[in-house]
Amino acid sequence: MTQAAVGAVIDLRAYARGTAPAHDWLTERAAPAFADGAAQVAALAPRGKGRVETLGADEFVIVLAGRLDLDLGDRALTVPTGASCVLPVGSSFGWQAGEDALLVIVSAPADAVGTQDGPVIIDETAPLSPSNPPLAELLLGPTPSCRNHSDYWSATREFVCGTWDSTPYHRKQNPYRQIELMHLLEGSVTFTDAHASVTHKAGDVILFVRGEGCAWLSEEHVKKVYATQRPAA
Repeated sequence: MTQAAVGAVIDLRAYARGTAPAHDWLTERAAPAFADGAAQVAALAPRGKGRVETLGADEFVIVLAGRLDLDLGDRALTVPTGASCVLPVGSSFGWQAGEDALLVIVSAPADAVGTQDGPVIIDETAPLSPSNPPLAELLLGPTPSCRNHSDYWSATREFVCGTWDSTPYHRKQNPYRQIELMHLLEGSVTFTDAHASVTHKAGDVILFVRGEGCAWLSEEHVKKVYATQRPAA
């Protein structure tokens, strides 16, 4: 597992760098940045064309470089650099990618389709609704105002993808039951544990893994795209 100085945080751009070209969507992914029985996060550098007859998991896809073109039969979907999409379990699609394409995929096994029965682009401009802030006992300062829009929920409600923003806040380290891919769209965040500190800014793509977690400090407005897998209690 490739990790940054803060144990809970993986820099996914650094992890994906140098991924070998691939011609199969399912079998030629890089060694995972994270994997357990509930989720896998892995890079893919697709080349040429291919087809997936039946996807066996819910998958969130972010395009780090190049673009991904999907043939859905009744429509086409283009995912450009920096954009993300969700491919629900059971999806059937053709794909095409150029020589510079680089993806990171969060895969969560599923038995039934969730809130969308076909591929959907994550809408970074969707209206956001108020959402719960961090727990009061974890905050080291004022309570922030947080907002959210969910583009996809799995059938079990354990896997969710969408967009979130928040006013500045400081939260102490707490254990993570979830994994979360986070693509920072605006602002910057400093993450700290007992051993180190790292700051990520707009444009960075990072992964939080289950375990001891880390502290969060944002001193400006932050907006992110996220894909989270959190087991039911």
